[in-house]
Amino acid sequence: MSPSHYENLIREEALKALPATDPAHDLLHLGRVVRMAKKICEKEKADFEVVVPAAWLHDFVVYPKDSPLRKVSSLHAAEKAEKFLRQINYPKEKIGKISHAILAHSFSANIQAETIEAQVVQDADRLDGLGAIGLARCFVTAGLMNRSLYSAVDPFCEHRQPDDTQYTIDHFYKKLFKVADQLKTESGRQIGLQRIQLMKNYLDSLNQEIRPGINEPY
Repeated sequence: MSPSHYENLIREEALKALPATDPAHDLLHLGRVVRMAKKICEKEKADFEVVVPAAWLHDFVVYPKDSPLRKVSSLHAAEKAEKFLRQINYPKEKIGKISHAILAHSFSANIQAETIEAQVVQDADRLDGLGAIGLARCFVTAGLMNRSLYSAVDPFCEHRQPDDTQYTIDHFYKKLFKVADQLKTESGRQIGLQRIQLMKNYLDSLNQEIRPGINEPY
């Protein structure tokens, strides 16, 4: 079976598993991650037969942000992916590597990406949380979680620890800027720097817009 035929089968199965109520993990997100993974894979000379299936299947299981199962999403996704890949007779020597790449992509799972393929998939997924699209996904998720945009007292975490369970902007400091520092591939880091600068520019603009109202009575 040709690689393109396998990819079509995997893509079709991945689309069936997408959550219906999470616009931050929808078809558009999946497509962006796959395209980015292919781009980085080519530059880093990684194995496409591992990277591409792992990218398509990295969200094969996605639990909601506030679910106690959130941290095991990638574990369950990897297990489900292994079973599916065996069913379609995907090359056996690739399946373990694909499973590891799916496991390691998750930020909350905190699993070390031990192969270049896992690093490629991890970077591709994490880059989708940065830049203009990262801003959009962050705000969409915050809306679903009913979180305030920022703290009226200290919106940019200058004098307190960030708390992204309450404030959306805190998520930049709690997670997103740390993600950029943890990108593994050279290609991913270059893209990440550009996207982080865009986010910092946004915060500068936001600061200019909201500062006059800070500490003023409503």
